[in-house]
Amino acid sequence: MTDITIYTKSYCPYCRSAKELLKSKGQTFTEIDVEHDEVKRQEMIQKSGGRMTVPQIFIDGKHIGGFDDLSALDTKGALDPMLKKK
Repeated sequence: MTDITIYTKSYCPYCRSAKELLKSKGQTFTEIDVEHDEVKRQEMIQKSGGRMTVPQIFIDGKHIGGFDDLSALDTKGALDPMLKKK
């Protein structure tokens, strides 16, 4: 099973789009809302190499980036191989 973690905020349309894309591929993920959790927000910034925007997406511990990065991987056909089928 692929381990996917997404750092989000509730009002973020890009977060929603990232989750919808992953769900459309049959994936489940752990969502960490950083809107009101400064400790998790700092964790996200550290893990992502200083990125402060949401979403920040990690697949099997590898930092993918935000929704645009995830979408670009999908467009290039590079996302599916990363998502091991359950």
